[in-house]
Amino acid sequence: MFRYTAMRFGLIVVSFGVIWGLVELHILPAGLGRSNYLWVGLLALIVSAPLSWVLLRGVREKAALTVSERVERTRRNMVAAAGNEDEADDAARAVAAREASTRDASTREGEPHTA
Repeated sequence: MFRYTAMRFGLIVVSFGVIWGLVELHILPAGLGRSNYLWVGLLALIVSAPLSWVLLRGVREKAALTVSERVERTRRNMVAAAGNEDEADDAARAVAAREASTRDASTREGEPHTA
């Protein structure tokens, strides 16, 4: 994932440099007043998006696969943890019920029997 992000950022920087050079050579129009860097930055973002879609396809697919595997592993771990938690809860309830029934039985034995 870091590799794709770094390559995407690099593509934006390269696009910025190329577009800035084209603006300085007056091949592309400059921004109004002092907005030249903003103009070049926005144009670099717009140009780099389709370039990254084509040029970084393989890296993007590997990153997506990595993220997908992490999500699946996390989901499996959560399901397993929930199962363990349920088992522990069921065991604790069974022990509590057993103790309660034992306590009730011993209480009944010590009480006088009335008719």
